[in-house]
Amino acid sequence: MDSVFLYSAVFISLLMLVSLYRTAAGPTTLDRLMGANAMGTKTTVLILFLGVAFHRLDMFVDIALAYAMLNFISVLAASRYFLKRGPSNRP
Repeated sequence: MDSVFLYSAVFISLLMLVSLYRTAAGPTTLDRLMGANAMGTKTTVLILFLGVAFHRLDMFVDIALAYAMLNFISVLAASRYFLKRGPSNRP
């Protein structure tokens, strides 16, 4: 059963590379924000997989929830900042 979580964690890590590319090379600010948000969501899932791997899911759930809230708040703050600053389509 642990191998399923290991393979899933590797697969999600590979998917994070796609989000990292979108964050780095996104043509617009919205693309960059969405890529960063997707990376944060996938990182939360990876933290939960670590909890299953170490057999301490109760502790890692708290860490994952705190990270998810931090990710959500940071994306909201960045969205608000770029909304007030105006649209920027520069690379």
